[in-house]
Formats: sequence, C-alpha cells, structure tokens
Amino acid sequence: MTASTHPVPGGAVWLREQERGLVGFASGAAVPEGFGWLDAKGGVEPERATAAWITSRMTHVFSLAHLRGVPNAADLADHGLAALAGPLRDAELGGWFEEVPEGGDPRSLRERSQALPEKAAYPHSFVVLATASAAHAGRPGARALLDEALGVIEERFWEPDAECVRESWDADWTTTEPYRGANSAMHCVEAFLAAADVTGATLWTRRALAIAERLIHGVAADHDWRLPEHFTPDWTPLPDYNRDHPDHPFRPFGSTTGHLLEWARLLVHLELALERAGEPVPDWLLTDAELLFDNAVRRGWNVDGAEGFVYTLDWQDRPVVRQRMHWVVAEATMAAWVLAERTGGEKYTEHLDRWWAYADRHHVDRENGSWWHELDPQNRPSGSVWAGKPDVYHAYQAVLLPQIGLSTSLAAALPARDVDGGAE
Repeated sequence: MTASTHPVPGGAVWLREQERGLVGFASGAAVPEGFGWLDAKGGVEPERATAAWITSRMTHVFSLAHLRGVPNAADLADHGLAALAGPLRDAELGGWFEEVPEGGDPRSLRERSQALPEKAAYPHSFVVLATASAAHAGRPGARALLDEALGVIEERFWEPDAECVRESWDADWTTTEPYRGANSAMHCVEAFLAAADVTGATLWTRRALAIAERLIHGVAADHDWRLPEHFTPDWTPLPDYNRDHPDHPFRPFGSTTGHLLEWARLLVHLELALERAGEPVPDWLLTDAELLFDNAVRRGWNVDGAEGFVYTLDWQDRPVVRQRMHWVVAEATMAAWVLAERTGGEKYTEHLDRWWAYADRHHVDRENGSWWHELDPQNRPSGSVWAGKPDVYHAYQAVLLPQIGLSTSLAAALPARDVDGGAE
C-alpha cells in the first residue's frame, strides 16, 4: 500500500485492518496448555511457562473476536477456557496458578514437596475478565468458570475492611504476601465491571467503586494526581518501593503514566455501570477521570525531548524509565476516546488523532505483525522491559473500542450470544 492510499490512523478502515491483523497474529499463540508468550515475529517462546494472565487475556480477546464474527475465534476462546479449566487451575485447593506447574500434576508435586507457582490477584482478575467475556459470547462452560473465579475472589482476595484486594498467596493458601498493589486492584475494577454485566450482581459494581474511591479519589487525589502503586498490608503507600529495580514490568518504581490513563477510562465505564444499575453515581468519577487524564498527559507525553509517553516518573515528575510501551499509548487512545464521547471535549479528539498517528508511525509492525511492545527513548524497537510481543490485549481493545461504542465493559457493547451460538 502506498503512502497516498494508506488509511488514516484511527479512521474506520485503519481500525478494522488493525483489528483483523491483531487477531491473526494472536492466533499463533495457541499451545497445548493455553496461550504462550509470543516473540517479535509471532512465534511462541518455548522456554517460557504458559501463564494464566496471558492465557486469560487471549481468551478474552478471542471471545470478543467471536462476538465480532471472526471465523475460528470461538475455537480459540474454547481452547483458552479448556486451559483455565485444566492445567492452570488448582482442582484440589481452588484458584489458578500464575503459570502451569512445571513437572506435572499439582497434587503429585505437593506429595513430593516441590514448589508450586503462587496465586495472585493479577492473574485472577484476568480469569474473571476472560470467563465473563466468554460467557457473554456464549461459550460452553464459561459461566461456571466465572462463578468459580468470583468465589475465589470472594473467599481469598477481597478484604471487606479495606474494601480492596489482597495481592497474592502461596499455592496452598496458607501465607499471604505483606504487600498490596494498585495494578492488580485496577484490573479487578475492569474484571468486576465485566462480571456484573454477565451476572447482574451489582455487588461487583459497588466493589469496583470502592476500589476506585480508595485508590483514585483517595490516594491519587492526595498525591496531586500521581498514584503510588505499592502499599503495606494496611494500605500505607511505599513511595520508594523498587527504587533499585525501577523498570520492573509489573511493579515499577514511581508513577506509571499508563495506569493513570487506564484509570481515567475505567472511571467512565464505572460511572455508566452505576447509572445502569440504578446505583448512586458520585460526581467525582468524571472529575477525577479528567484530572487523571490531564495530569498524565502533561507530565508523561513528550517530556524528555522525544515523542511518546515515558513509562515511569519519579515523585518530582522526572522521567525514570524512558522506554515507550505500546500499552501506554493504547490506553491513552482509549481514555481520550471515552472522555471525548462522555464530554464532547475537542481536546480529547485532538489528543486521540495525535496518538493514533504516533502508534501507526512507531508501534505498528507492518513486517511481522502486531505492535512493537516496547520502544527505546528514540522510538526504536527494544526489549529491555518487555521482550517480544506477549499478547494483543491492550492494542486489540484500543482499536476495537471506537468501533463498538461506550458501554460498561467491552463485551457489553456487543450483542450477547447464547450457548448455542445465536444472539440473545
């Protein structure tokens, strides 16, 4: 395709092309035990264990793709569900392992006193999201797995006194980590909204609100719209956490620009979910969403002399990790689109056009497929934090959302299917 016929980034043709390409790239991730970590060319990295968070996110994507009418997407969603019902699930003690246990059946490993991977809120949030989307898509067995996953959240991860979630346990549910994290809590908000859509239980919407009120209307507001993400068990912020490992892929030091943008979007979804459920809608949801967005953009975009969002900032807003992550610009486009829809503000549309053009210019890999997950500070492909292209969750959601419209969750914006495959 010549430059003159190249579709406009963010336009209808471009979004649809990206949607198709990302699903096609993701289709190569299937392995016997779920979905593997993809390298830059779309091959599975064989040395990496099959992870629950990747398998769940891919299952979510293929469930959405099935709802969009993509051939064979249902089979791939079912493949993911089989992995979540099988090798990733602890059939003996409940819950899901972070990754498939090395060496066989968990029960036999316990008998031999071999270590098993822990059970954490982060992958469990994605199990809930995946099974909720699959249930909305009418995939067999998805609703039962969703109910089971919500039961595990209720019993093991939800802390009623804090109205938030624990971070992790050991494999046998005997010891919980003396740490609480905003990243896993944020993804529980996304998962709880999807679960409420499927189950009709407003309990999960109210819990999403409680998490957002603690972390955004509380912690972020108290820190001038920067969000400390690491906490003690009583939710006291740990601002120096991982100062010596600032580029940690899940627990980096400092303020993570992309999460502020992701939260901004989720607050708008939450506002709509409360309204549809007949629950009170706090005025601060939209106000905080706009403040998060404005401050994230002011502090994180083009702040080091090059185009793009830096990964992290210190508490004086100085760039720490300057790599550009694809998920950050993906979440930026989603937040801008959602706020444009919600408010009609022209500044959001201007940002959106700018960021689609940036993603098209730097992140879209037209040779190998998918998006470069990480760029260096000069916007060249790199892999110091995120090697390869593990999954397509962020990019796929980013190109899908403007095509399907604003709802309480992405799946809810599409007509549900019953278990026989027809629309309800």
